[in-house]
Amino acid sequence: MNPAEIKRKRTESALKEILPEAFSMLDDEELQNIVVTEVVCSRGRYDSKVYLDKTGIDETKQNEILKKLRKVQGFLKNYVKESEGWYRSPNFKFEFDDHIDRVAKIDELFKQISTSKKKEN
Repeated sequence: MNPAEIKRKRTESALKEILPEAFSMLDDEELQNIVVTEVVCSRGRYDSKVYLDKTGIDETKQNEILKKLRKVQGFLKNYVKESEGWYRSPNFKFEFDDHIDRVAKIDELFKQISTSKKKEN
């Protein structure tokens, strides 16, 4: 791993810790309870994708939350800059993480395969 990758991983780790703190400072209770599952920064660390946990949130509510997060992005960037002492903060692109759903589907497929093999034997 080269030094640039190490810096990017450190930035991702710091953002994963700082963003929930920033969410808790907001007045909106929906945004205060958001869980960050993963942060992926671009190579130059100017942009980052922030993946959020969508457990228990329906699709219309997810869209509302994403709109609210776009509106408060300036506050989030300032909070990150000040708390870490950075010169600039990356731009955030928020998405709800569907990784858990994909894992559940794959697990279900494996169960179906194992039950069909048991029936064949």
